[in-house]
Amino acid sequence: MPKIAIEARLEKRQRLISAAWECAGRKGYRDLTVDHVCEQAGVSKGAFYVYFSGKQELLLALLAEDASYLDEQMRQLDDADLPTRERLRLFTRALLARGDDPGRLHVRADLWTAMITEEAVRTQFRATVERHRAILRRWIREGIDRGDLAPITENALASILLALSDGLLLHGGLGPDGFRWENVRGAIDVLLDGIATTRDRPLVDIPLVAPLADAVGILGI
Repeated sequence: MPKIAIEARLEKRQRLISAAWECAGRKGYRDLTVDHVCEQAGVSKGAFYVYFSGKQELLLALLAEDASYLDEQMRQLDDADLPTRERLRLFTRALLARGDDPGRLHVRADLWTAMITEEAVRTQFRATVERHRAILRRWIREGIDRGDLAPITENALASILLALSDGLLLHGGLGPDGFRWENVRGAIDVLLDGIATTRDRPLVDIPLVAPLADAVGILGI
């Protein structure tokens, strides 16, 4: 197939994916239809089925795009010479940045419903979570070994950060006035400060209770 034809196919497929995000932002993923996506993308319904077998495959494409965004964030952070606390902070901010996109909020909320009934969705989501958790575990272990972080179970902290972001996105999808994202980001910064240390700062000097209390106050919920 000529290169220009391949590029045209990729462009049209991406147009459908972008249209699905936009439609999900207005209607929620559960209520959008193939017709809605085609109308938004400006393509025929027949063209849609050239690229996707149905709505489930479209959802898998949205999940893959969302995962690739986080994969790229992690790759860049992996290459950066940063203290572990800063690396975790920046990654958590990348996770929460999806809360600024109504489409992503709705898709993440509907995703959990789909995972209960659709094995393909559950399998892909599980693989993505396990991949990201493995990288976070490595960062945390390296931070502990360097003295950047207090001793902490790396799998537990990695799981908390990933679950916390999904939980906040779910709550954000329930109602835009439930909390302010800037306050959430500030609260998580305070929590991460509570587990950060340096080679020159003994662990006994790091109070964990005060940062937690501060975080609750910042959240205001």
